[in-house]
Amino acid sequence: MTPATPPTASVIWLHGLGADGTDFVPMVPELRLPDNVAPRFIFPNAPVRPVTVNNGMRMRAWYDIYSLGGARDREDAAGMRESAAVVHGLIDAERAAGISAGRIVLAGFSQGGAIAFQAGLRYTEPLAGILALSTYLPLAATVAAEATAANREIPILMCHGREDPIVSLELAEKSADILNDLGYHPRWLDYPMEHSVCAAEVLAISQWLTQVLPPV
Repeated sequence: MTPATPPTASVIWLHGLGADGTDFVPMVPELRLPDNVAPRFIFPNAPVRPVTVNNGMRMRAWYDIYSLGGARDREDAAGMRESAAVVHGLIDAERAAGISAGRIVLAGFSQGGAIAFQAGLRYTEPLAGILALSTYLPLAATVAAEATAANREIPILMCHGREDPIVSLELAEKSADILNDLGYHPRWLDYPMEHSVCAAEVLAISQWLTQVLPPV
């Protein structure tokens, strides 16, 4: 999704389990970004794969989920790393198109947010930020060893619903605590909602994007 003016930044936005790349397209005009903040939005599709927790049903998923315990139980490390490599390829493509790494934001909802963390913290050049919506930090035990120095200071915005029945508030808060303990400084916002997005959150996202992608 390319703006009318030549883009000076990119936002790679990853959808949640069972959705597709069109899921967050309608949010772009709702962000009401200033004319001088003109990012290109990229909404990739996750591959279709069997998802264990859904009785092996095939659907778009960035990785398999083995149980409702999520990150507290066994994780699909191979699937997460594979999807993170895909995102690294998308970043590289934007850079090849003339967008610097420091003008690229990784965003994602639920599973997509987990992959935004997985890819962003391990990318070898400084990125503009990570937008993590209704999600958690995957493979948390490996971050200290695998994260790159390039993104130790990356801006992070975490937004979560206080009544989320899919990714619990407890799990998300624990993820924020782990990031803080590792020296990151995520901004945390929570809202009276379930596994979704609300109007106040959209406004906060817009303000945050304007901060991390200032006019050039």
